[in-house]
Amino acid sequence: MKVKRIVANIETHKIDEAKHFYQDVLGMHPIMDHAWLTTYGTNEKMTVQISFASQGGSDTPTPDLSIEVDDVDTALKRVKNAGYPIEYGPADEPWEVRRFFVRDPFGKLVNILTHMPSQ
Repeated sequence: MKVKRIVANIETHKIDEAKHFYQDVLGMHPIMDHAWLTTYGTNEKMTVQISFASQGGSDTPTPDLSIEVDDVDTALKRVKNAGYPIEYGPADEPWEVRRFFVRDPFGKLVNILTHMPSQ
């Protein structure tokens, strides 16, 4: 047996609000829609990962989700333009990621990051 996928499930009765944040702002698209459940994703090949943390690094709160993007500064601009307040960052962290935290429409703390090239 092997694990093929891990999906974060966020309970809400405001599923339409996910479209604005995850599709319109972050550029993900619906890959499954049953009206009571919509799953957003990309065509990127991803690895299966799950993290357990006592904090979010740099003494920040532990985020509910981490989303890696290819251009964190463009993501930051899109999030700000959409009116979502930034809760942390942007920050270049010592473990070679550039990131910021934002809350999605459901109050989940989202860590949006990109890996920086090694020096």
